[in-house]
Amino acid sequence: MKNKLRNFIFEELIFVADPKQFSDEDNLLEAGLDSMGIMRLIMFIEDNYGITLPDTEIDPDNVQTLHALEQWILKHKNI
Repeated sequence: MKNKLRNFIFEELIFVADPKQFSDEDNLLEAGLDSMGIMRLIMFIEDNYGITLPDTEIDPDNVQTLHALEQWILKHKNI
């Protein structure tokens, strides 16, 4: 899951010189993920994982790192 998210984020939303150096705990927001990118990311997640992420949960804590994104997705896959 993280590899699929990582590939989408670094191919479509954020430019970093070496995405492989970006850890699961590095801050995506500080790296350049903006509000439009977050919306595109949520649509990507919903389309690819067959879940709905509630608007009320769109919070920096849920999108700040790859690890946080994975936990958010897993929370809704299990509902």
